[in-house]
Amino acid sequence: MVPPTSLFAQVLKLVERSVFARIVHEHGAEKHAKGFGCWDQFVSMLFCQMGAAHSLGEISGGLKTAIGKLNHLGLSEAPAKSTLAYANSKRPWQVYQAVFNHLLLNCQAEASRHKRKFRFKNPLYSLDSTTIDLCITVFNWAKFRRTKGAIKLHLLLAHLGYLPSWGLVTDGKVHDVKVAQKLEFPADSIVVADRAYLDFDLLARWTFQCVWWVTRAKTNMAYKVVKNLPVPQGGNILKDQLIRLTGFHSRKSYPKEIRRVVIWDNEHERELVFLTNHMGFAASTVAAIYKERWQIELFFKALKQNLHVKSFVGTSENAVQTQIWTALIAMLLLKFLQLKSQFGWSLTNLAAMLRMNLLTYRDLWAWLDEPFKVPRLEATENQLALIPT
Repeated sequence: MVPPTSLFAQVLKLVERSVFARIVHEHGAEKHAKGFGCWDQFVSMLFCQMGAAHSLGEISGGLKTAIGKLNHLGLSEAPAKSTLAYANSKRPWQVYQAVFNHLLLNCQAEASRHKRKFRFKNPLYSLDSTTIDLCITVFNWAKFRRTKGAIKLHLLLAHLGYLPSWGLVTDGKVHDVKVAQKLEFPADSIVVADRAYLDFDLLARWTFQCVWWVTRAKTNMAYKVVKNLPVPQGGNILKDQLIRLTGFHSRKSYPKEIRRVVIWDNEHERELVFLTNHMGFAASTVAAIYKERWQIELFFKALKQNLHVKSFVGTSENAVQTQIWTALIAMLLLKFLQLKSQFGWSLTNLAAMLRMNLLTYRDLWAWLDEPFKVPRLEATENQLALIPT
């Protein structure tokens, strides 16, 4: 049976209107609004993300063509380009950050029902950032280099469900370590990060907070071997050692022992050196944890390929933040649909197929499980018999 609303309208129902209204009220986002509310802005920007609209004109025009479907989206009319541009530049982007945090709880609850990749029960997180280049003459607030502008999206990926669990947008000059120093993790968590986060003051703080970490070693790191641990024969584990740092500053920052694991990468024919403060895992598990960090790279790739974060429909910092946070909300919604589906979607295929069917009238959950099945049509009323004249 064909439902009375579009797939887009059914996706929007995953965002509770009462919660959305409470968030808007807490931020005073509609204090001076006249007609065009935050929900209208949210629907428009989510249409920008899921419908692949590349400009204000495409957002406005795309919604205007949805004749008879706007009421189901909670809109009375499609926004004018100037109205949406003004809202993006003035409405606080923190509203959409709060909506993201609310949706994250629902996604985490769904992800907890799925099987873990590793046997250990510790929460596993990957921390990284991606740089988005901007034109410095247009985005003059996005400082990076003298002749180049950029922003950084710092992200924490929870590996249970591969969900983005925290994000921060800064200008391109902010160093990754400065952002990481502000983060707090639950005790017994495992954080995996690349060499950009190899700061021994940071790692010492995580160790003091009972947070486990895995990272790559730099080639110029000064250390001495305290103990050589047994290495399995016939595998790719070359060394498993306990070391102490010998550099003046590094030794002062991190006086404790560190575990150093060296493996042979057959694919690229090179040695890889990992550092961790976890002494109980097998060396192969330490290597597998770092390999799992690649999932955050895949997340950034999917975000840039399937959603609208490389070019922007507004030039102010507020407009850019709004667009990025609505993109992260769209990613959470896609992840939630992927987790709920029995079809086995890849994220890219799900985003593409949903984009093609965004305003079609299908049952969302039936479509997710059987996207290529023709929906059954049912007559809503009896047809009148023809009477010969």
